[in-house]
Amino acid sequence: MTRLRREFALFALGGLIGFVIDGGIAQGLVRLAGWNAYGARAVSFLVAATFTWWWSRHHTFADRESGRDSRSEWLHWIGLMLVGAAFNNGAYVLALHLFPALHAWPAVAVAAGSVSGAAANFLLARAVLFRTVKTTI
Repeated sequence: MTRLRREFALFALGGLIGFVIDGGIAQGLVRLAGWNAYGARAVSFLVAATFTWWWSRHHTFADRESGRDSRSEWLHWIGLMLVGAAFNNGAYVLALHLFPALHAWPAVAVAAGSVSGAAANFLLARAVLFRTVKTTI
């Protein structure tokens, strides 16, 4: 398997786990804690993005480096993921607007958003943050 395919597959796996985290937290906050769908998504996104950064750092892009310390790398990751989040959240809000019944089932709207932001997130992570292949000495 080529490096690009391997990275994409691992990114997709991490994204799938991130989706479960994102949707699960959003759904739980709405159904169990009475939050509105927008506030719940803000929290669920941050938790899921933190997980996907960790996953990408240790699995997807383990053969690459950012040249940053962990805190700076996480902040950079969050910044880059906000670009993908613009697509992601745009689709989320559009789904909630077009289908008001989804306010009770935000995990479905999270799925619509997740698909729209995934490609942008992968390209940004690989090309901007983890752009340097690690060298072994």
